[in-house]
Amino acid sequence: MNEDSTDERVTDRKSTDDELTHTDDSGEVQMVNVGGKPDTARRAVAEGEIHLQPSTIEAIRDNDVKKGDVLATARIGAVQAVKHTWETIPMCHQIPITNVDIDFSVHDDYVVLTVAVETTGKTGCEMEALEGVTTGLNVVWDMVKAAEKNADGNYPDTAIRNVRVVEKVKQTISG
Repeated sequence: MNEDSTDERVTDRKSTDDELTHTDDSGEVQMVNVGGKPDTARRAVAEGEIHLQPSTIEAIRDNDVKKGDVLATARIGAVQAVKHTWETIPMCHQIPITNVDIDFSVHDDYVVLTVAVETTGKTGCEMEALEGVTTGLNVVWDMVKAAEKNADGNYPDTAIRNVRVVEKVKQTISG
């Protein structure tokens, strides 16, 4: 990489940093005022994975986990997290959730959780989708932790990975 491209990148980053929206002129943290923004239909989809031992995956598939139905419980936890995101992420607005879709894909040694959130309002719902994924995966972990623990009480094969937003859509509502 040449020197000019490095300087350009730093300049671009600086201009973005100069326009931070969650701080006021004195640097104090603030919630963004979205009152003047038009209502728009919004959708965000996030996903992530939990890696488990193949024997644990088999127990999930056979509904043979002592704590109960892992995926049903994780589905409830994910929906709860979506609805309460504004209470756990300080600068998130409370938004009207119009729909939540939860999907699990069970593989040989991991489970993928996909959470799609829809709203109509003045701000996006990607944080809600991410909260749904992370909480849902944490619920899976909690439900199977007895099976995943080794003799030392650790979880060498258990890992939550690749949590990310995979889709974000915003559509103006005509009125």
